[in-house]
Amino acid sequence: MPTQQTITAGIDGSPESLDAARWAAREALRRDLPLHLVHAGGPPAKHTRPPDVDAPAHRENNALDRTVLHIAHTHPTLAVLDEEVAGPPVEALLAAARSSALLVVGSRGSGALSRALIGSVALAVAARASCPVALVRASADSEGTGPGPAEGPDHPVVLGLDLERAGDELLEYAFDAAASREAPLHVVHVWTAPLIPSADAIDPRPEKEHRLAAELAPWRHKFPGTRVTGRLVHGLVGHHVVKAARAAGLLVIGRRVPAGPRLGRTTHAALHHARCPVVVVPHY
Repeated sequence: MPTQQTITAGIDGSPESLDAARWAAREALRRDLPLHLVHAGGPPAKHTRPPDVDAPAHRENNALDRTVLHIAHTHPTLAVLDEEVAGPPVEALLAAARSSALLVVGSRGSGALSRALIGSVALAVAARASCPVALVRASADSEGTGPGPAEGPDHPVVLGLDLERAGDELLEYAFDAAASREAPLHVVHVWTAPLIPSADAIDPRPEKEHRLAAELAPWRHKFPGTRVTGRLVHGLVGHHVVKAARAAGLLVIGRRVPAGPRLGRTTHAALHHARCPVVVVPHY
């Protein structure tokens, strides 16, 4: 097990997990952190090792080794650790999360999760991990010769923010993600009012605008080079968060700690329907 923080990716041999590893490798390079590739369910490894581009041919038969060799070829300067872990995938990935800055798993899209990381496993990890968890859609190019998920100045980072449950960990992650990508940050708060408001109801928008500005002010100061927009939307939260992320390079949403073993409806909607990678950030 690594003794320093890493970007960790769960590997299961599927094209989806290879895409997740590629995305995790780019994230590790952005943060100047090692990449930790974990394959759960196999025999325990006696040690972790850096990739060996001259490894024997028989290593090609192993899903983890294939991924290590691919990452070593595409990112030769990146420090990579690989680990086979015995036992259930959920527990293995949750253990890996304790030494990770980010845990990355793959998703097929259209709501179906990758073969070994069955939906219940990936969702359980996202609901319980001690670090942020990224779910990455499989790209159309399964061979990895084409571009990865859309990133950069033309593809903003979108933060779905609940003003009643905003946390510093969530805001810091979103601002840092936007800054590291040199991308704008779009912050969206969605609220649902009663279907038939009373005649003397007060319009909540001015107060919400004030609270949103107050939440963002210290982070704007800390990240002066990041372009930030805040937007208030009335309606169904999951629908509007996913809609806001249609052209995004990354969607960031929060998960309160402590919480139950399951994710909320908004998070489920984002994980199943957003086209871009989604990061679930635990916060207090």
